[in-house]
Amino acid sequence: MRKILYTLSAALLLVACGGGATKTETTTETTTSSESKLSDNPDYTKGLALIAGSDCLTCHKVAEKNIGPAYQDVAAKYENTDDNIEMLAGKIIKGGSGNWGAIPMTAHANLSQEDAEAMVKYILLLKK
Repeated sequence: MRKILYTLSAALLLVACGGGATKTETTTETTTSSESKLSDNPDYTKGLALIAGSDCLTCHKVAEKNIGPAYQDVAAKYENTDDNIEMLAGKIIKGGSGNWGAIPMTAHANLSQEDAEAMVKYILLLKK
């Protein structure tokens, strides 16, 4: 029974977090003055573009938990330091589990360290 549940959970996770190339999701959010200031930040615009072009939004949302944590929750947990940016970028590339629950984040091995760091910089700018 455990094997069946594990297999079904793994299959569900792969379907939920995999690919995403055929599905495009758009969201409309109210722009606040702080968001308009952020949109002038090159770290914000580059990271947002990289995330929008990836499968990240399949499992994550900006302000609410989905399959993975909300970006604002990640920003609240980690200080915006060079060490944290490098560490979190490594987690995006290597994947893993345990920091936010039992559901693992898929690895993004085809992502460069530079692009992963740009994504992290964007996420950390979302701190409330």
